[in-house]
Amino acid sequence: MIRLKLNSFFLFFILLLFAGCKDSAMKKGATDTPQSGTIYISVDESFRPVMEDQIKMYEASYPNTHIIATYKSEADCFRDFFKDSLNRLVIVGRGLTRKEEKFMIDSLGYNPGCNAVASDAVAIIVNSKNTDTLFTLSSLNQNLSGRGDRKLTMVFDGLNATSTVRFIKDSILKGQPYDSSVVRATKNSSEVMNYVATHENAIGLVGISWIGNPEDSAQVKLLKTVKIAYIRCDICENAPFVKPLQESMITRRYPLVRSLYYINKENYEGLGTGFTSFLKFERGQLIFKRAYLGPVMDFEVRNVQINKSLPKN
Repeated sequence: MIRLKLNSFFLFFILLLFAGCKDSAMKKGATDTPQSGTIYISVDESFRPVMEDQIKMYEASYPNTHIIATYKSEADCFRDFFKDSLNRLVIVGRGLTRKEEKFMIDSLGYNPGCNAVASDAVAIIVNSKNTDTLFTLSSLNQNLSGRGDRKLTMVFDGLNATSTVRFIKDSILKGQPYDSSVVRATKNSSEVMNYVATHENAIGLVGISWIGNPEDSAQVKLLKTVKIAYIRCDICENAPFVKPLQESMITRRYPLVRSLYYINKENYEGLGTGFTSFLKFERGQLIFKRAYLGPVMDFEVRNVQINKSLPKN
């Protein structure tokens, strides 16, 4: 009996030693903590405005931290995450697929942390002189596939590798190809808005954090050159036309809502883990709320003096 207990003790000790060695291997060379150090992260460019605010607030709260973010397409963020040893965290518009989870488990020995921290939306914007601000998913499908008004130009932040393009293919085109003759690619969301502001027949698709905050003076100024369009809510009673405002995003009345995810491959209490905790809980969630995205925590939605929807004609 004593021998059995001793054997059990030694087995437990060996397992602890193995786990400790594995954890040390993951932390080898890492000197960061949630309150100090430097990390490199990749962020989906369509979330740039709100994530710049998040990083600024975190670094102000912990002056010994430095979060060096690069803003790029969703595909490039994932490429960094899987292939760049310096990159431990990405902020993107989707979580890991099962295949990606398996790859990370096989290569790291554990499943990276992944969670949605806010609701975002793809906004439809038109030139300020354009009087047509009412769209349906069907009309957007027709325009993107070239079966609608061919005088209109649909403008994306890239054609193949961005989260906006992927989301539009899934949500509007339902996997069908777009017509390249009516679609224009720009380098980023800022260029999408600049193009729409200078071309009356352009229809742009951008993340709402670039255009949807009525308390951001730069975004309010931009709304003098472009307008945010309405999309019909087909699941709502009387099918009203709805803007991508905070309330309609949280309630999913606006049809083009997506989530903002973090994916973190730290398995120790480092700066990446500290920052993701900040995003998930009250302070980070309040920043998402202030930016008029949909937080995942249960906050009261603010009322603003903007028309929320137009009645069905």
